[in-house]
Amino acid sequence: MLKGIVTVSLKQDVLDPQGQAVLHSLQTLGFQEAHNVRIGKSIEVWLEENDSQKAETRLSEMCEALLVNAVIEDYRFEIVEA
Repeated sequence: MLKGIVTVSLKQDVLDPQGQAVLHSLQTLGFQEAHNVRIGKSIEVWLEENDSQKAETRLSEMCEALLVNAVIEDYRFEIVEA
C-alpha cells in the first residue's frame, strides 16, 4: 500500500486573504521579519497500489478531477510507503 501526499497552494497571482491575516498577526506579535504568508492545505490519500508509477498516475487524475481547483490552485505530490 502506498500513500500520496498532495500539497495544494493558491497560485501566486491569486489574492490570499487568510495569508494576509496571518501575516498581520505575526507582525503584530513582533515577528517583523515575516513579509509574506501563503496558506495551503495537505491531503493524504492511501492507495491500494504497490506500483509507484501507477499510484502517481492515479493520484494525478484525482487531483485534476476533484482535489485541486486548477483555475486558482497549484499542487505537487509525493508517493511514500504507507
